[in-house]
Amino acid sequence: MNTLTEIPLILEQDEWIFRCDTHLKLARQFTSGPRQRRVHGEKHPIEDFLFNYYPYPFALLEQWQPGLGVAVRFSDPNEIPSPYGNQRYRLEGSCCFLDVNLMKPKERERLEWIVSLLKATQSHVPNFACHGIHEWAMVYQAEEVRHASIAPLRIPQEKIDELVRSRSIACTHHDAFRFFAKDAKPLNRLQPSIETRHENEQPGCVHANMDLYKWAAKSMPWIGAELLLEAFCLATELRDLDMRASPYDLSAWNVSPVKIETPEGRREYEAEQRRLADKAVFLRSKLISVIENILAA
Repeated sequence: MNTLTEIPLILEQDEWIFRCDTHLKLARQFTSGPRQRRVHGEKHPIEDFLFNYYPYPFALLEQWQPGLGVAVRFSDPNEIPSPYGNQRYRLEGSCCFLDVNLMKPKERERLEWIVSLLKATQSHVPNFACHGIHEWAMVYQAEEVRHASIAPLRIPQEKIDELVRSRSIACTHHDAFRFFAKDAKPLNRLQPSIETRHENEQPGCVHANMDLYKWAAKSMPWIGAELLLEAFCLATELRDLDMRASPYDLSAWNVSPVKIETPEGRREYEAEQRRLADKAVFLRSKLISVIENILAA
């Protein structure tokens, strides 16, 4: 798709404006609060996390981009707004569209790596027996309480340590594992690393499914803004479960815990984890298909 005649869909400027406005309203449901809190130096343990953990600006989520295969016809080609003036877009007459010939070799390599990881993750057997113990392992023996500046612990330290020692820990996500307390790392049956991601990551993992937002962001602008926002929406649900199952006290934000220290809490966590994993399987498959089509083009 490197000429206008190959583009299957051409949007007029009025339709482009409508889609931009609609997308912005949806995105601001997630960006407005964190943006205001950042200005005032305030923090929210759930709603702010994705904008801190993943280094992508609010604007990336807010700006509607069409993705490959869609052109926009502007009334004045001399006033094409950002981000459509960047190096990946081609202008033919008054129409602007993404051109795969303008994709840099490193971008293509990144997309190939992302789709290989997504396919590897999708092929593995999901684990629904972790029960979110990773957040507890991060504060094991109080070596470091990662979110202490935001929220206190809701469980006495000795109870946290007891639970970590009593559970079979099999964290498969290297970025969660690297935050484990030093003495908790040997308790994990695996020692996941960046190099072993393709072997370890599995579709039941809350963090691997949350990362779908990261892989979508790294695939922009080619995949389009709708798919990016879909991945972010799922990531917010996953982060909510992640923190509700943690040993932190979130009552200041009217957030009820999932008490994984109890059998009832573990059943509740697993049910929610399975529900979100089903959504992630669908989203991961869609992301794989879209990226493969981009690479094929």
